[in-house]
Amino acid sequence: MNSYKSLAVWKLAHQLTIAVLQATDDCRRPRTWAVFDQLRRAAVSVEANIVEGYALNTVGLLARHLRISIGSLAEVECLLETSAEMEYLPADQGVRSAEMVNETFPLLVGLYRSCHRRRKSD
Repeated sequence: MNSYKSLAVWKLAHQLTIAVLQATDDCRRPRTWAVFDQLRRAAVSVEANIVEGYALNTVGLLARHLRISIGSLAEVECLLETSAEMEYLPADQGVRSAEMVNETFPLLVGLYRSCHRRRKSD
């Protein structure tokens, strides 16, 4: 069995998590705490749910966890927009993180759809 680390979507999600954690570490102020806390949790959730679903080793459970990851990724996207509008993050960090979200979405949705189709055919 391959490792979850072989999944391109996990690699992107991991890079996104690291980028969000680093960006929010550098800019923490009392007024940003609530948004950054939720942004960090959502980013970690994207990556962690991919790993958890993969580790459970069934198509159905993987699909379920991927669906949760998709929701968390949408949350990251929303919170990055809010952070940019409020000027909580430097523009370059916000743009790069948003690009990473846009790179991750199609892979995550594609993997979910693949699992969902396999599940229906079983």
